[in-house]
Amino acid sequence: MRYFQHTSVLSGVNTLLVHTCLILNRRESQQSSADFRFYIENHTRNPDDLSRKQVRIYQLYSRTTGKHVQILGKKVNANGDDGGKYALLVVETETFGSHIRIKGKESEHYICMNEKGKIVGRPDGRKQECVFVEEFLENNYTALVSAKYKGWYLGFNRKGRPKKGSRTTQRQQEVHFMKRQPKGRVDPLEEFRFTTVTKRTRRARRLKPNPKRN
Repeated sequence: MRYFQHTSVLSGVNTLLVHTCLILNRRESQQSSADFRFYIENHTRNPDDLSRKQVRIYQLYSRTTGKHVQILGKKVNANGDDGGKYALLVVETETFGSHIRIKGKESEHYICMNEKGKIVGRPDGRKQECVFVEEFLENNYTALVSAKYKGWYLGFNRKGRPKKGSRTTQRQQEVHFMKRQPKGRVDPLEEFRFTTVTKRTRRARRLKPNPKRN
């Protein structure tokens, strides 16, 4: 009789230990998941200088105006000349996704979109209103949609004036841009791309004299 009682007690203790281990493992798993979510949210909402992928300088060619986006200070338009000092843009790319901030190299103002959809230049670009998401289109153009106001795009009309974000869609030519290097500069990443061969280049190659061999 005592043997069966002792066995029953041991079985109960083992069951209690198993349940205790399961509860502890579940709590640790929940804690690690919470910590990971906190890390992602913290680094996504408040990216610092260390979390940025890269900083590049280029121009944004507007498909509508045939000129470039320029930041004059508080005013932003798409009437900049190729190589113009106000058309040089410092583009800061964040680590997570294709979120970017666009700052004028000369004016040191960021392109931002306020709650009314108006495009303005601001000296402080840390707010979410100054963050845009790159969307790469099939026609080799790029569209920039607000990270805060979903479906509102950076766009300019034919006169180069900013369009309200609420009146834009991805299909409009007013929101299509192309990245370009400033006049006279060559992007190191572009130097080794293949050159398109045409009838003219083929003819030039045939007419080019061969160097004399010693």
